[in-house]
Amino acid sequence: MRIKAVISYDGTNFAGYQVQPNKRTVQLELERVLMKIHKGEAIKVVASGRTDARVHATGQVIHFDTPLNISVEAWQKALNVQLPDDIRVRDVQLVTDDFHARYGAVGKRYRYIWSLERIQSPFRRHYAVFMKGQQPDVKRMKQATHAFLGEHDFSAFCAANTSVVDKVRTIHSLRLEQHPNELHLIIEGNGFLYNMVRIIAGTLWDVGMKKIAVAQVPAILASQSRDEAGKTAPPQGLYLEEVWYA
Repeated sequence: MRIKAVISYDGTNFAGYQVQPNKRTVQLELERVLMKIHKGEAIKVVASGRTDARVHATGQVIHFDTPLNISVEAWQKALNVQLPDDIRVRDVQLVTDDFHARYGAVGKRYRYIWSLERIQSPFRRHYAVFMKGQQPDVKRMKQATHAFLGEHDFSAFCAANTSVVDKVRTIHSLRLEQHPNELHLIIEGNGFLYNMVRIIAGTLWDVGMKKIAVAQVPAILASQSRDEAGKTAPPQGLYLEEVWYA
């Protein structure tokens, strides 16, 4: 049978989600526990997508196939008891065999967090990007968000070494929220390219700091050139919050 699970993880001490040689990853920890539960049998875990080193998730979706007849409640307990403290299974469901965590996803929501504190909090250093007390012009940033909405070729906003050919994606929602000592960017779309959210975040920050004009952003999109956009924002401010399925 096929099991779907929603997981959260603190990405601080991971080299990313996907298995990599000689590195600690979320997928490796999940598959290690599943192998124990299955008495040495290797079980492959499929996720909605990978996250980079130090990137967090509050709503990553995975699936795996198992011959074991265990209730979803028992699965959640068995996984959480054996997983390390920086991974937690939030929800478990039994799904049909045609469910696919990656290919069935129709949308995702990410959150990016900047810390605007004058002195860095030791408790937020791994979970928000410290901007050394800089105060961006949030009004300018909000004006610039409109350029990203809708369907566009996001070649200018993905890592230059990506192997993906089709770089057209649709952004359904992009907003900024002001919190005490923090600024949050929340973005929803039908899919995201490698580093796309972090490059959008880096570009919007430059708009807020008046390094990039609001009027330049549509031209950067149209250029389809990575060199035109802002820097890739640091990873620890990024969270995969939710994945949607049809």
